[in-house]
Amino acid sequence: MWNETRDPMPLAERAVSVNLESPFIGVEDLLKVQDARGSKAFAMREQPFRDLVNVRGELSDAAFVEAFERTVGCRPPAAPNTVARSANYDVLWLGPDEWLVRSSAPVPAGVLEAKLAPEIGECYAAAVDVGSGYTVVEVEGTRVRDVLSRGCPLDLHPSLFKPGQCAQSLYFKASIVLIPIAADRYELVVRRSFADYFCRIMLDAAASLAP
Repeated sequence: MWNETRDPMPLAERAVSVNLESPFIGVEDLLKVQDARGSKAFAMREQPFRDLVNVRGELSDAAFVEAFERTVGCRPPAAPNTVARSANYDVLWLGPDEWLVRSSAPVPAGVLEAKLAPEIGECYAAAVDVGSGYTVVEVEGTRVRDVLSRGCPLDLHPSLFKPGQCAQSLYFKASIVLIPIAADRYELVVRRSFADYFCRIMLDAAASLAP
């Protein structure tokens, strides 16, 4: 039977290749122009194709915590708005029973979920790959806090918001998870649906800065 592709082979039996596409594909030229300026005040670059897994579980469940640590390499952080790190992953606190696990380097989609979900399968817990719905952005420079402050309501002073912490917030109308890496460097987890808007409005906020 013919299908919409005019291929007689059923879709379920056909080999399907997956092509990863950056959420920033529509703003690549803008980023190239910004990068070519070589500004020390502000720079932005994407860190695409990170493994991102949303994990739910109870810290009081020893079996869950042990399985998590065995797979990820560290325990899920208990303190609000903190980050735990292992050799390959960062674990961001989102709530008392919720974390976002992020790979430290690009990996094929679904790698961590495939490892973690079976490990915690006997627990009252869940691990869901969300990498296709988000991207990670790095921003840095001597004026990076000024650019962030133009659209983010958090107090970003390094005495209050420092490496080892994270926070869910907004940048103008885009929801973000903000992670300080150093005094003049941050990483942000941004929803794919907001990525193009986020990039354009952040570059606009930085446009008035001196090189």
